[in-house]
Amino acid sequence: MKCLATLPLALPFSSASAASVGSCQLKFHHTHTDERLAIAFRDSSGYINPALERLNWLLRDHVSGEMASIDPRLFDILHALSLSCGSETFEIISAYRSPTTNAMLRKTKGRGVAKHSLHMDARAIDVRLVGSNTARLRDAAVALGLGGVGYYPKSDFLHVDTGDVRVWGAMRG
Repeated sequence: MKCLATLPLALPFSSASAASVGSCQLKFHHTHTDERLAIAFRDSSGYINPALERLNWLLRDHVSGEMASIDPRLFDILHALSLSCGSETFEIISAYRSPTTNAMLRKTKGRGVAKHSLHMDARAIDVRLVGSNTARLRDAAVALGLGGVGYYPKSDFLHVDTGDVRVWGAMRG
């Protein structure tokens, strides 16, 4: 769990900084498929390809079953959030979305679903962190300054992505 303590908070990580760390682990529970996964995704040599493949499967479009290669920097952000908040298991609300699923969600959920969502580029995830208040998770994500952070208190989840640094949603309370 010391993994990111020795890493700079800028992404992507250099191979030199990756070599100075131990194993980085994440735990997930997918709220739609009820799948669970505890996995080390990075070690002192860098990202672990078989682990990334398992994560790609877990984070597939749960509506269509389509899979994409998730941006591994997203796992670094989640790991940093886990360390910051002192909790381990992320509940997955949404990860990769096919363009068809994204369009369907735009029709049914409305303006809360972006037309050009980073979910379709496999660069975004919507999560809760078990045992951590979602507002606290939001504050930790904003403090990291590593990508987009959207807070949805009524639905009790946080969107994080590897896009430009930006913040939206209810940022107080």
